[in-house]
Amino acid sequence: MANNTKGRRDFMGMALGGFTALGGIGALYAMKRTWDPLPSVKAAGFTTLNMDDYKEGELVVEKWRGKPIFVLKQSADTIKKLKAEKPDDLKRLIKIGDGHYTVCVGLCTHLGCIPGFRPEKQDFLCACHGGLYDITAEVTKAPPPRGLDIPPYKIDGTKLVLGETGPEYEKMLADGITMPV
Repeated sequence: MANNTKGRRDFMGMALGGFTALGGIGALYAMKRTWDPLPSVKAAGFTTLNMDDYKEGELVVEKWRGKPIFVLKQSADTIKKLKAEKPDDLKRLIKIGDGHYTVCVGLCTHLGCIPGFRPEKQDFLCACHGGLYDITAEVTKAPPPRGLDIPPYKIDGTKLVLGETGPEYEKMLADGITMPV
């Protein structure tokens, strides 16, 4: 009987030690998680885009602060056509080096839907309520109240830094081309 009691004590001691170790590991994991930055803090940072990587006429969707960012490099023909037909819309484009880019938050300014790019028509269509935006993301058919918003940006050589405000973006705000995001 004494031998049986010793076996039970040893088993209980090992079981208690195991549960204590598991609890300690859980506490360490929880402490580590509190030291990590929150996802919202990570997403609030800057996003740097190398504009040399984009091809003419090909829409690329990037992500910044949890929002889709449309990046579309314009062709020389498109720029020539805009200069002739809609010179004011050129103000919505970001010029880096020899390239002109449409860079905008891909959320409809009506109700926040994500418009689709139609390369054959060179426009963006928001299928929810029929809103239409041209190649520069300027609204061409209601109900959206304004063109797609341009995120704050700063030009750094051939790179575009989203989330940082540069003089080009400040001018767009002052001219009423975009709203603060």
